[in-house]
Amino acid sequence: MAIREILVVPNPVLKQVSQPVDRVDDELRALMDDMLETMYDAPGIGLAAIQIGVAKRVIVMDLAGPDEEKAPRYFVNPEILWSSEDTAPYEEGCLSVPEVYDEVERPAQVKLKYLNYQGEEVIEDAEGLFAVCIQHEMDHLEGVLFIDHLSRLKRDRAVAKVKKQARAA
Repeated sequence: MAIREILVVPNPVLKQVSQPVDRVDDELRALMDDMLETMYDAPGIGLAAIQIGVAKRVIVMDLAGPDEEKAPRYFVNPEILWSSEDTAPYEEGCLSVPEVYDEVERPAQVKLKYLNYQGEEVIEDAEGLFAVCIQHEMDHLEGVLFIDHLSRLKRDRAVAKVKKQARAA
């Protein structure tokens, strides 16, 4: 396992649409292991492959709290089958937009389909933080960042803040 570099705005790779994965094999599991290690190191709760420069439809996630046992999740080729009309606001942040947080309104519940770490198809319902996180990470697969849901002014300010941080580092 290896910690990979997380791309940050305004890197154009983050705007790429990720490609479906043909099958879950050892090479893909190695990628997911690297992604998980990278996410834990950041630290974060979700990471899409495009955030480390790999344009594949792969997401890792762990929503366990700091005092809870780790609970890694893997999502290959995730699809939202249904989303509720009810929406809920949630303050989001992103490893690719460090130190920027803002409220995004998303469907409160979704039903999703994906392949797990073993390549088995899973269909499950998500709500609360899980629903927010999976939608946030799936946006990455389409080249969309959470700041793209904000006003142009807030988005421009977020990118400027990240650029300023990068120059100061």
